Amino acid sequence: MTDVNLFWIATVVVLVTVIFVLWIGKVKNKWVKLMLDWFPAILFAYVLPAAFTHISGMDLSKVPLHDMSRSWIIPFTILTVMSALSIKQLKIVGVKPIIVFGVGSLVIATLPVLLVMAFGLFNEANTKLFIGEAYWKGLVPIVGGWIGGSTSQLVLKELAETPEALFLSILVLDNILVNIWTILMFQFIKRSNHLNEAWGIDPNFPVVAAPQYSGSTRPWVVNTWTVGAILLVMVVASFLPLSFLGSVVVLSIVGLLMGNVMPIWNHKLVLKLAGFSIVLIMAILGLKLNFSNLSLPAILVILVLLWLMLHFLAMLLTARLLKTNIAWVAIGSMANLGGISTAPAVTSAYKKELMPHAIVLAILSMVTGTAWGMLTIFLFKML
Repeated sequence: MTDVNLFWIATVVVLVTVIFVLWIGKVKNKWVKLMLDWFPAILFAYVLPAAFTHISGMDLSKVPLHDMSRSWIIPFTILTVMSALSIKQLKIVGVKPIIVFGVGSLVIATLPVLLVMAFGLFNEANTKLFIGEAYWKGLVPIVGGWIGGSTSQLVLKELAETPEALFLSILVLDNILVNIWTILMFQFIKRSNHLNEAWGIDPNFPVVAAPQYSGSTRPWVVNTWTVGAILLVMVVASFLPLSFLGSVVVLSIVGLLMGNVMPIWNHKLVLKLAGFSIVLIMAILGLKLNFSNLSLPAILVILVLLWLMLHFLAMLLTARLLKTNIAWVAIGSMANLGGISTAPAVTSAYKKELMPHAIVLAILSMVTGTAWGMLTIFLFKML
């Protein structure tokens, strides 16, 4: 079969996958929703193309779509995600909750390195596994997935050069843990006032309304301006001699400026664009996957479980030292691990008025995840 035919077959597989993922995510059937609670739609984007290549026996790992994804789609996603954060909205959260949230992010980014070192002291085989056999490259996408979500996870996979089979195994583990963690945080936040009372922390705090765009500009003008500006930046960036890492850094800064300096900007629209492109990236990545290589060492799973628990304990200790409502531990943890959908859901179990605050923290998590993951890569390479 010619390379051209393989390219078009890969393109059709990717498009069908994207359409299916977007469709199933909107299905109202209770059984479908139950399935998606444990196997989210985004994971279908990765698995379905892989299943097609496995069944058909076709090798679609070298089609030009992969170069297009790295050169255009991933940079586009970074630009849109970064432009979704409004710095003004951080004011509605307050300093102490942001500190609690930030400690959670810091622990996620640095603790895996410390744990790998500690595990190596107990058994040199662990050092050989994580460093010698480069299993640390599987931990880096977890940092991105927990703090920044799918965008950071995909970018960091590229930066760390995580093998496809290891990446999917990590995705499955990550998905299981996050779902279990969400259930635990639902229970914890409902009981957070017991800890507030035991530690003498005032559970009451002012709830500030999220700022809203109040301009008179018509929606179609705002949308056209937003999309046009993004496309213009992408075209200009294509002429710059940037490495992949350089592109990540430059577009992150430009996106943040666009979302906060532009007089009119549709933050919801750029989030939707980012969500679509994430599904597209995952579907293209799935073309490379080989199911026969899926496995994870038990010691890696143990490390990730310990990592998750220590993240929570660090946030809990910080909240107690700052005398801030313990509910922020659950909200901040879910903003880190769960993202823009689960953070407000967990928050609503405690106080619905805090849902906008949770969304702001989740967006802050999305835009900082790549930077934290780059720190993790740097620390691992120091070893």
